Amino acid sequence: MFPSAGVLKKIFLISALFLSCIRVHAAELQSWPQRTPATLPTNFPILVVNVWATWCKPCRSEIAMLSRWYQQQRTSGKKTIAVVGVSLDNDANLQRFTQQVFVPYPLYRYTGSDSRAWMQRLGNNIGGVPFTQVQAPKCGFQRALIGTLSEIKLNQVIAEARRQCKQHNVRL
Repeated sequence: MFPSAGVLKKIFLISALFLSCIRVHAAELQSWPQRTPATLPTNFPILVVNVWATWCKPCRSEIAMLSRWYQQQRTSGKKTIAVVGVSLDNDANLQRFTQQVFVPYPLYRYTGSDSRAWMQRLGNNIGGVPFTQVQAPKCGFQRALIGTLSEIKLNQVIAEARRQCKQHNVRL
């Protein structure tokens, strides 16, 4: 028994709509400074996504802290955590900022038309910056942190992610 032509047409249209949405979301990010369409990395057990803007003073302080923290993670041999920054700035502002401030982790630039909706999909219902999301996809952990992030808070949330994964017998 095969589905009717009408059912197949509906399945095709729904699939096409779904796939076009995926492409739109992927096109909302550009790698920096390459300026190529990008998606957030998925190959790390824990991902820290920091959303920021050059005009945001707390964001700039947070970048300095995250840069130190990221370098410490790298030198200690802990390669299970990735940090990425997503700037809500235009090209020129991001260019000026990165010429003045070294950021050791990968940067992306949000290029979509509705940053609030994009941040809401990450768990930021307020739409403000700075905003950080910690993910451990293998065990379903996701935590949104709105406002200035401290190293202590970041370490606490990462420990929480590790505990949840351990409870689910997921090895990081």
